[in-house]
Amino acid sequence: MVGLSKGEKIFNYCNYVFMVLLLILMLYPFWYILMGSLSDSKLAVGGGLFLIPVGFSVDAYTAILQNSAFLSSLGTTLITTIAGTAIGTFFTATTAYALSKSRLRGGVFFAFIVLFTMLFNGGLVPNYLLIKELGMMNSLWALILPNAINAFNVFVMMSFFRGIPNELEEAAKIDGANDLTIFFRIVLPLSKPVLATIGLFIAVFYWNDFFSTILYINDKDMWQLQAYLRNLIENTSMAIRGGSGTAVTAQMNVSPFTIRMASIIIATVPILIVYPFLQKHFAKGAMIGSIKG
Repeated sequence: MVGLSKGEKIFNYCNYVFMVLLLILMLYPFWYILMGSLSDSKLAVGGGLFLIPVGFSVDAYTAILQNSAFLSSLGTTLITTIAGTAIGTFFTATTAYALSKSRLRGGVFFAFIVLFTMLFNGGLVPNYLLIKELGMMNSLWALILPNAINAFNVFVMMSFFRGIPNELEEAAKIDGANDLTIFFRIVLPLSKPVLATIGLFIAVFYWNDFFSTILYINDKDMWQLQAYLRNLIENTSMAIRGGSGTAVTAQMNVSPFTIRMASIIIATVPILIVYPFLQKHFAKGAMIGSIKG
């Protein structure tokens, strides 16, 4: 802090203290859940700060990983997240690329239609009736297709595509490339930052989605993870005893509190693992890979 006045130094120190306190407030809830999940079930029910585990135990994780209902919901969520992210990212990219071109006939009208869906929607009852009439009730397609494309994501990707120099496409057309070749071999490789960003947005949405399960799924074996956790948190004891497949020995060593904490950790960790691999793309400029000089 050489060259700073006394007032500036005090201001900087206050900023540091404030940021550290804010960081603690943001991280402690997750730390509390983690330490609670690793605590002994009999000691954990007493509550406390849980800065460290109260009597270290992994029985809650053992019970959950032996729980057939939890594993089934985890599998459903993995399928819907992976498939939904791939489908959603692809169709968002193709829609945005087409709308980003001024040569598209009726492009303004189609862009307005996309914007209209962002401002207004049919409501829950028409959506439910549509899914039912299409024969997708109680299927994975009901969890994937209705949420595949989001108007906001389309406009974000449109803005990115418009920043790619037209000279690239014109040069490719001179070499004999058609629109599909340009899109897959030139535009998409230059669009990794926005693809990673939109892909992460879509993946997080699918991973945290539970409302679609409530609307369209009647079979508990097809529940998504968040719907299962919601049911587990509301009535843990009933969820464990109700045909979930938890081992009897594990049930004797866990409590509803530690089961809930461990379930939340297991549901949160996968998406946290994915994020660092995509984070680097967020800082890259919109003109990555374009002509320089």
